[in-house]
Amino acid sequence: MHQLPSAAGPERTGTSHAVSEPGIASLLPINPELHAALRVLIVDDERTLRESCGSVLQVAGYNVTLCGRGQEALEMLRRTRFDVVLLDLYMSQVPGMELLTACLETSRETLVIVMTGNPSVATSIEALRAGAWDYLPKPFSATHLQILLGRAAHAVMVARESSALQTELERKHGHSEKVTVLGTAPAFRRAIELARRVASTDASVFITGESGAGKEQIAQFIHHHSRRSSRPLVAINCAALPEALLESEMFGHVKGAFTGAVRDKPGLLEMANGGTLFLDELTEMSKPIQAKLLRVIQDGVVRRVGSETTDAVVNVRFIACTNGNPEEAVKAGTLREDLYYRLRVVPIHIPPLRERTEDIRLLANHFLAHYWRRHRDASAPLPRLSEAAVRALRVRPWRGNVRELQNVIEHVAVLAEPSSSIRSEDLPLAAEARGGAAGGANPATLISSLLEESYHVARDRVITQFEMQYLTWLLSRASGNMSKAARIAGVDRTTLYRLMERHGLQRSPTPTWVVEREAVTAPAEAPQNAA
Repeated sequence: MHQLPSAAGPERTGTSHAVSEPGIASLLPINPELHAALRVLIVDDERTLRESCGSVLQVAGYNVTLCGRGQEALEMLRRTRFDVVLLDLYMSQVPGMELLTACLETSRETLVIVMTGNPSVATSIEALRAGAWDYLPKPFSATHLQILLGRAAHAVMVARESSALQTELERKHGHSEKVTVLGTAPAFRRAIELARRVASTDASVFITGESGAGKEQIAQFIHHHSRRSSRPLVAINCAALPEALLESEMFGHVKGAFTGAVRDKPGLLEMANGGTLFLDELTEMSKPIQAKLLRVIQDGVVRRVGSETTDAVVNVRFIACTNGNPEEAVKAGTLREDLYYRLRVVPIHIPPLRERTEDIRLLANHFLAHYWRRHRDASAPLPRLSEAAVRALRVRPWRGNVRELQNVIEHVAVLAEPSSSIRSEDLPLAAEARGGAAGGANPATLISSLLEESYHVARDRVITQFEMQYLTWLLSRASGNMSKAARIAGVDRTTLYRLMERHGLQRSPTPTWVVEREAVTAPAEAPQNAA
């Protein structure tokens, strides 16, 4: 496919991919009838490029308006609502960012695609944070333009579908929050307000915070308050799967791609089409998969494992998260810088529970009511937390954050009597004070006991205690992530699993991280509406 003419120089390597596979336009995820109903405005003071873009889109059936003067475009945007606007960032009369602002002030539903012949990370992030739907470096091919407009048309269709669904739900059930997040602490409320503002856009979001702080709940909050809420939120844990399986799960595979691939299988990117893909623990993703993901983000095209052609064109919003420091991962070379900044259009940090202790009573009462209904007779009077119990909860360090509090309160709900007052001693908060090898021992007591034993017995006991203490510390530092723990310890994961097996230990669903096998119970399904 030919390149659309542009006064700009050659396209920068890594900034955009020229998509030119024959027949790829047939993969666009919309029906042709939508084209004619879609109002598209092209604003560029370069006549040749403006008219070439208009010609390509008119042939494809879009309702296209062209504008070459900044002031005229400003007036047009303020009085007319367009579905999609292609906007040159550097206009001679009116700056493109001013035109972007005017367009979004007229209609937040308008999708603005910013074009520029001088692409850079800084300008692309600035435009995306200002509300642009996508960023298109010049020069670009006609096919690339058709695919981008097809994805934008699909996004408009999904937004209309989501709006109609929400209107119907409100008519039947009244207005209510789709996902409730609980908390009054200032730092937490700031995170929620930022999530609420970004939800109405398609901007990529990067959520950071400790394990158990509620990152996935914030992702759900953003998705369910977005114009993609009628489509699925698909989550994938990048740390939980080996590289080959993660690639197959994300991108899909074709028949015969590997042993056991007996049929074509779409990946999670195709399943999330129109919706949101939540990338949990992104920093654990290998560099080759990061490169493939970056192409999907930039061009929306998916190539399944084992395929020699593009298999799908997708319109997906990305929300990524990590409980580590992504800046350190970039510096260490484990996270691609270009991918990080493309996903980190809007960063949101979730504070740990120990920094929002004023929310502990609210969260504890919420979990108590939830698990009482789940495990007990819902008609029986609900027990209540005594002031002493609340004080005990507030002074705990909560290394496992909201998830740990949730598990503690579930334990209470299972054992408490109806209408009872839950005392501080009723709370299962003794895990950190456990004795024995895993919890530590008094040094003087240890030394005196060693003196009464033979050399080999004493040596074995010290080594055993050290290994159990080290494993407990290591898994706590790595927040239960075995890959990260192996890197910290300088060993492979197989060695860690072998040591844990030797001492009868395993990772815990609670943030104690390492517990004895016989003490572990199956984790209950977590409530999805609190953080």
